[in-house]
Order: sequence, then structure tokens, then C-alpha cells
Amino acid sequence: MKQTIIYLRTSTEEQNPENQKKDCLSLIKSEAYEIFEEKQSAFKDNSRKQFELIREGIKKGEIKELIVWDWDRLFRNRKKLKEFFEFCKIYKCEIHSFRQKFFEDFYKIPSPFDEIIQELVLNLMGWLAEDESKKKSERIKSAIRKDKKGHTISYKGNVWGRKAISEKANKEIIEARKKGLSIREISQSVFYWDKNKNRKKVSVGYVQKTLKENGL
Repeated sequence: MKQTIIYLRTSTEEQNPENQKKDCLSLIKSEAYEIFEEKQSAFKDNSRKQFELIREGIKKGEIKELIVWDWDRLFRNRKKLKEFFEFCKIYKCEIHSFRQKFFEDFYKIPSPFDEIIQELVLNLMGWLAEDESKKKSERIKSAIRKDKKGHTISYKGNVWGRKAISEKANKEIIEARKKGLSIREISQSVFYWDKNKNRKKVSVGYVQKTLKENGL
């Protein structure tokens, strides 16, 4: 494994790793480097196989420089980001980021002031990254709304969740109950069509929910 590693991570189909790669290459000082690339969320760090290989390489002392496009390519969680920086410091691996070039100057500060300043900046940047992530999540949630039929839809107008069971099936459930059928009997006799046009029986839970909503 090379001493200098570029780690490229994208989390959606829309993101292009080539954009990250171009920026990261501008930080390279040596021709001896390797590129590790994967498509995965930074929140799911336990399933990032390439990142785990990098972590092992750092622990073995093989990797001395880790280059990323942005710190959030490593972790979005403030605590985990800080812990990873501390991990790299123990094993003498420097982290270089295209988006956080200002941090390069802190590697030049003499001890023990380097540790004090680095921890302060890491805490600050970690909080900012986590705050931005929360804001993004809140923007998405605020864009979710209900249509006239009560379906949950995204800001793009796409219906979320399973296809709603038809009103026809709901009426059949109510009529069957009025005829004296048990909840299990109703579940076995009422059908609906799912989004793949498969004929399905209504569940016992759905029958109970429908009857309760109609006071039966």
C-alpha cells in the first residue's frame, strides 16, 4: 500500500467522483499514491469497506498521508470525525482536505500549541458539518407533505410508502363486519391490488385499523 492515499466517496448517483479526484490530485506532492473509491453514506461507516482498508493501513503505519475532498467524506458526525483525527495523529498520518486547506498551516505549529489549536478547530468544523447535515435533513422533512387523499409525497411529487388500499376494499371490510364476520374472516375474504398488480389479501392489522376508524 502506498504512503499517500486519496479517498473518494460519493453517496448518491448524482455525485461525480471525478470532480473530487481532480481537486484531490492538486494536493499530491508525490507520484507514488493510490486512489480508494466507494459509493456509500458517511453515516454508515461500518459498511465502508474501502475506508476500513485505509484505517487498517494507517494503523499498520503504511499510510502517512490521507487526502480527501472534504472532511465530510470521512464522517459527518462531529464526534466520529474528531476521533478519526486523533486516531490518525497517534499513528502519524496527516489528513489533507481540498475544502479545508486552511488546516495545512496547523501542521506547522510547534508542539504543544499544535494540539490545542487543532482540537479547537476540529471541534468547530465538526459542529458546523453536523449542523449543516441536520439542516439538510430538516429541509427534506419540511418538503414532505400530504396530498388530498392523505398520501405522503416528496417535494418532487412522488408518493412515499406502499400503495394505498382502495376505497372499494375498505367498504367491503365495513360491509363484512356488519354482516357479522370476524376480523380474521374479513382478512381472508377481502382483496386488493398492489402497485405491481398482484392480488393481495388485506392484513388482520389493516382490518382492525379500518374498523376502529369507522367506529366498528
